[in-house]
Amino acid sequence: MLFPTTDFAIFFTGVFVIGWLLSRHVTSWQIAMVCASYIFYGWWDWRFDFLLLLVTFVSVITGSAIGREENKKKRKLIMSSGVTVILSILAWFKYYGFFISNVDNTIAKLGFGHSLFPLLSITLPVGISFFTFMAISYVVDIYRGSILPAKPLEVATYLSFFPHLVAGPIVRGTELLPQIREKKIAGSIKIGESLWLILAGLFKKVVISSFVSTAIVNPVFQSPNSHSSIDVLFAVYGYAVQIWADFSGYTDIAIGVAQLIGIKFPQNFDSPYAAENLQDFWKRWHITLSRWLRDYLYIPLGGNRGSTWITSRNILITMILGGLWHGASWTFLCWGAIHGVGQVIGHIRRKYRVTSSPTVSKWRTIVARISTFHIVCFGWIFFRADTIGDAFSLIKSIFTRFEMPTILNLNIALVIIASIAIQQLPRGWAQRFIATFARQKLIVQGLISGALLVLITTLGPQGVAPFIYYRF
Repeated sequence: MLFPTTDFAIFFTGVFVIGWLLSRHVTSWQIAMVCASYIFYGWWDWRFDFLLLLVTFVSVITGSAIGREENKKKRKLIMSSGVTVILSILAWFKYYGFFISNVDNTIAKLGFGHSLFPLLSITLPVGISFFTFMAISYVVDIYRGSILPAKPLEVATYLSFFPHLVAGPIVRGTELLPQIREKKIAGSIKIGESLWLILAGLFKKVVISSFVSTAIVNPVFQSPNSHSSIDVLFAVYGYAVQIWADFSGYTDIAIGVAQLIGIKFPQNFDSPYAAENLQDFWKRWHITLSRWLRDYLYIPLGGNRGSTWITSRNILITMILGGLWHGASWTFLCWGAIHGVGQVIGHIRRKYRVTSSPTVSKWRTIVARISTFHIVCFGWIFFRADTIGDAFSLIKSIFTRFEMPTILNLNIALVIIASIAIQQLPRGWAQRFIATFARQKLIVQGLISGALLVLITTLGPQGVAPFIYYRF
């Protein structure tokens, strides 16, 4: 389901309307948004609200303490303490089970019995990786002097704001807090643009992502040794399309909904499968996470300011931790390592490459895009597989099971190919298309929107799976 229940949707709409009516009174608007957001988040599990409240409390206390302290060493100590507490909360819920189970297995293999640590059943709160990273950026930015400590209600609104709460984008305090403090003017809302983003996001999720997932991705990944090479290869391509349509679809919806409330989110996707190298890919895929890892991990590690070896180490550490951010599993660690090694090779290659011509040929660009896409797809195998063994079984099937495909058909192939091909269009085409739609008369926008909703309802499956990034 896209939304918990119809009753919840109706109730939430009522809260939203009240918030909009109070929008010219900033404090009232903030209170309404916090209330609505906590109801929205607590609908999964009411206990999650207390966790969000705890992270907000730590952020407020730490930020205020940094703002009051003038001694640089003490400021750094306060900042480090606050970040440690927030990271500890994330680590407890997300990595405790992974760490203990691996320690337990290691001790058992060494013949020392079982671990003394209890293996607890811990429910992973929805979206914890997103709001904890936002809290960390808020605390660190105050320490760096990028922003001043905000009022507790402003911080609560910033961290809980419902469009980005459960799956991003990862919005920084420097981007969102100034907007939270502004009065909302109805005439400035880009309704046409917002409407198109929401509908486009729904189409990506409900139609494209759900179709390729059900038609080929799930059957192949659940039984990697039972399908032909062509089926497996297109399942890998299909997963690349599925996760792009799913996550960028959610981002489109989040950006569109936020715009309707007068809040502008940063761009999070920019035709990632048109990237010409892995560095370019991460400038196009989950852009807000890429920037976060760069500014709060890679640069503090030293960035590219040292030797080639030091820079390579920093890249590898950043990407491996970025992989583990997605989940406590060896498959995610491998996925991060693949991107880390790939970026290290690319960095060294760019550093020592001598180009005789300032222009890059068209064919070279095409080859670079195809190569990068397949490296990304290779990484997606580990990202999607349940175990490392399943990932290697899938890779083996691609090169050994030369049989007639049993799952792949023309419809599946066309959806996958079209979804990848559309990203090869010149940059900015989507923004120009959205601008054209927004300029149309209201009746035209209504007719197009109605037709899209009918199309989504007709082509969409019975029931829709949760967004992939809800579990991160």
